[in-house]
Amino acid sequence: MIDVHKRVWLKAAALTVVASAALVGCGKKEEPAPAPAPVTEAPKAEPLKAAWIYVGPVGDAGWSFAHDLGRKAAEAKFGADLQTTFVESVPEGADAERVIRDLAQQGNKIIFATSFGYMEPMLKVAAEFPDVKFEHATGYKTADNMRIYDASFYQDTYMAGVIAGSMTKSNTLGFVGSFPIPEVLRNINAYSLGAQSVNPKAKVKVVWVNTWFDPPKESDAAQSLINQGADVLLQNTDSTAVLQTAEKNGKYAFGWDSDMSAFGPKAHLASAIADWGPYYIKSIEDVKGGTWKTERTVWGVKEGLNDLIKISDMVPAAAKTKVDEIKASLKAGTFEPFTGPIKDNTGKEVLAAGVQADQAWKDGINFFVKGVEGKVPSGK
Repeated sequence: MIDVHKRVWLKAAALTVVASAALVGCGKKEEPAPAPAPVTEAPKAEPLKAAWIYVGPVGDAGWSFAHDLGRKAAEAKFGADLQTTFVESVPEGADAERVIRDLAQQGNKIIFATSFGYMEPMLKVAAEFPDVKFEHATGYKTADNMRIYDASFYQDTYMAGVIAGSMTKSNTLGFVGSFPIPEVLRNINAYSLGAQSVNPKAKVKVVWVNTWFDPPKESDAAQSLINQGADVLLQNTDSTAVLQTAEKNGKYAFGWDSDMSAFGPKAHLASAIADWGPYYIKSIEDVKGGTWKTERTVWGVKEGLNDLIKISDMVPAAAKTKVDEIKASLKAGTFEPFTGPIKDNTGKEVLAAGVQADQAWKDGINFFVKGVEGKVPSGK
């Protein structure tokens, strides 16, 4: 028989072992759970850098103003994903080459040159920067990384001609021309064809200023046309001077490139405009999406780039109706202002009856159509 004292001692020892085991178990330090891996955000893509070069000041109307509205439309579309810059009043020639090269060196991945005379300088710089996309407005030469885009202003000027032919009292219309290049000759000829479609007696006089933007020269040219009997004026220059000169003389005129109705409300019959925003947005999307390719794009009324807007209440209802019909046909692609028979102002047929002019024909215009007085100057 086990001694009582021994049993007590054994029991106490057993309890001590159990307690010690429990204390060891309770006192075991648990390993901490592994910390979650830090969340690292993917590096944010740098914004695409795009630049524009303008031949005139941005101002508040005209060609460069219209292109800058297009730049702003692209900014609004892409927000922080697009960084834009522009340089205004850049002369065509050596200065343009220097500016275009500088914009490429600044890291711009697409550069828009918005005047005809920028073509050769841009072509030269494009060869030096194969990873940059270059776009030239109104030209005809391309490269692997340079393409061209243009507007069909002649569609606007045809409709303006319809209004001018309906409004004139003297049957003499005036046109202030910049340079005698196909782009401008198309507009003069379409203006005459539109006028003659409603008024066969209408004739067009042209004064050349050999500049895109020079308000004093434009004003002098407009005054010269008025002195020669012109009572409705149109221009292919970039300022509001022609419209303002017409208003001072109690004559009529049109806005050009952008809405100019506020600059000569008593003279303003309508404004021939270009909305460049949709094209610039498409072009930047092409670069961002890797689908940019060398091509020539010519948009007009059908694509929403060109339009004749703010037609005055002074314009007869019949002329407004005809313009509406023409505009609808242009949008539908069923009307081409340059459709034969068309003769030049010497009587020579330049487009046969029933034939619609193709782009090559329009690009090669070097003549005045019937109704336009004088000869096309040689040179630029």
